[in-house]
Amino acid sequence: MKDGYYLSTYLNPPGLHRVANVRLRHDHNISLWRKDGPRVDLLNHWELERITGQKMHRTPFLDLTDQVEFINNLLAPHGIGLHDLVEIWGNPELSRDENYHLVHELPDLAFHSVSHLYSAILLDSEVFYDGTIVGFAVDRGPDRLLDRVPKAHWFAGCVVRAGEVAFFPVESPGPLYCEARDRFRMREGSLMALATASKASGECDWLPLLEERRFDRADVVERSQEVFDEIVRQVGPTLALDDAFTPEENLISAVMKVVQSFSVALMERNVRRTLETWAIDPADAHLAMAGGYALNCPTNSHLMERFGFRGFLAPPSVGDDGQSVGIGLAAFHKKAERRLRFTYPGAYLGRTDTDLAAALAEFDEFVAGVAEYDEQIAVDDLLDGPVAWFNGASEVGPRALGNRSLLGDPSSPTTKDKLNEIKQREWWRPVAPVVLEERMSDWFEAPEPSRYMLRTFTIRPDRRDRIPTVAHLDQSARVQSVSRAQNRELHELILAFERRTGVPMLANTSLNDKGEPIIDSIVEALHFCLSRGIRVAYVNRTRIELQGFAEFTADGPRPRTRAPFTDLPAERVRAVRDRDNPHQLPDLLLHLYLADLPLSQRLDIRDPEQARQVRIELDRRLADDPGLRVRAERTIERNAVHFAAFGTHPLVPHRSDDDAG
Repeated sequence: MKDGYYLSTYLNPPGLHRVANVRLRHDHNISLWRKDGPRVDLLNHWELERITGQKMHRTPFLDLTDQVEFINNLLAPHGIGLHDLVEIWGNPELSRDENYHLVHELPDLAFHSVSHLYSAILLDSEVFYDGTIVGFAVDRGPDRLLDRVPKAHWFAGCVVRAGEVAFFPVESPGPLYCEARDRFRMREGSLMALATASKASGECDWLPLLEERRFDRADVVERSQEVFDEIVRQVGPTLALDDAFTPEENLISAVMKVVQSFSVALMERNVRRTLETWAIDPADAHLAMAGGYALNCPTNSHLMERFGFRGFLAPPSVGDDGQSVGIGLAAFHKKAERRLRFTYPGAYLGRTDTDLAAALAEFDEFVAGVAEYDEQIAVDDLLDGPVAWFNGASEVGPRALGNRSLLGDPSSPTTKDKLNEIKQREWWRPVAPVVLEERMSDWFEAPEPSRYMLRTFTIRPDRRDRIPTVAHLDQSARVQSVSRAQNRELHELILAFERRTGVPMLANTSLNDKGEPIIDSIVEALHFCLSRGIRVAYVNRTRIELQGFAEFTADGPRPRTRAPFTDLPAERVRAVRDRDNPHQLPDLLLHLYLADLPLSQRLDIRDPEQARQVRIELDRRLADDPGLRVRAERTIERNAVHFAAFGTHPLVPHRSDDDAG
């Protein structure tokens, strides 16, 4: 395997997929790697939502040339372009060979799930090659761009012993949470938060529902619908109310308590089966978690405590926003001739913005003062009210990890209300603490490092009254630990706050407006502060004091990079149609053709005879299945909205700010 730069991508195919409103993936992301002998470094991990402002970015490029230009712009700060890369993985239109994935080696397992696993199990090559790992990739379901055909098993687990990986199917509670999301029209993070925010409860004998079903195959969506319906049916008549919440919130909270218990038990079944089958002592093994369900902090902590694993492995981008990392690590492991040396570098892998002068010039009339960082003044500002904290490279993943954050005083009972008002969130939404790693044992029971906010810990009884803003109803908190080595600037700020207050933590939520991803640039940060009345922003250790909030009339989030994705010139759309669909398949047939990956791989509609065969095949399907047309037209309409929508939209299921868990 040659030394040099490598790229792994997780994108929707460009071209006709944009024209015909075909979506195969969401949460697009790209990772840049450098190999030098056995050493592999992850240099950048770009999540497109940060650049475009479209949460869970899903919109394809109109043309391959747009995609290439976009990626080259990302690579430019490294002094390279696509032509300098040794290999590109993840998207067929970019890849120069197909010998990087495990699609053929694992014919019954979705590679999407396998790449999720790699994003967790190879975070530390020493653990991977010298230890034992039990891994689970649990989400709603796979994309099929690389697999092409549906696989028998959607979710993958693995056991790693001394660098040898054995894969097997596992079950996932992800579809059950997604069913709740769709029925209650509330994102999974908000559902978890509401479950722990109220005292509402209801009775449900859910154990038979678990014992009678398995949740590992393509029928998992139907099984999850059945379970959800039965939980609601049983909980409704037995509902015990919490008067602080609405009737709807009470029902949701009570149902989600049961859903969470069911989900935890399902994951316990995965773990027990794996430990027994492979004769593993969990005290000698690390637990690795990936897939969107791994954002469920209470489950992660429960499994660690219940089974006593030696350590926990998960990246900050556990969902599809980390797929390019998993694709890259899987490729390196498959193709390397010898043992790799890789350590995940931490969450701060996004873009860096240092052009403060340009931002200050744009907002000059609203800037009351600019000063160098002074830690005592910074503590004064925190005690006075929430401040914006923008520092260095942006963190990856859905949760604010201290470089694009709103920070506040966790000891004040009003801080949570202030932060939720700023973020336009429900009053009951919890706020997470970012805690000095070396002080965690003084404030939490049986804590461990939690650098990516993927664990919950119980607050010690003697400390609970001190930090009301970050405590859940059960006195747990979703913790991010921070060490000096991990984030020196944030660590120093919290240390200064502790010296003044005795509290070694800050309340932390993401720096973004409602309906937009976490902020990526300085101008976006100042725009947000002005629109939400935040008086002080710290930008790369410079204090910016703002004024004139009533005169700032901009409405909503600041637009980001939309040009390659929306407001497409009609002549360019026609040119793509004419080039790639020269025999003029109607839009409905074009959509069905592109969505059917085996069909689009077998027949090329640029060939007149093959285009005719596609027409015949799809016309036959429409005749045989009258509901196919209705389903396809509904999907086309929905995807058209999803591709064009930025910010809040009733048809777009946005991930909740911070994915509270």
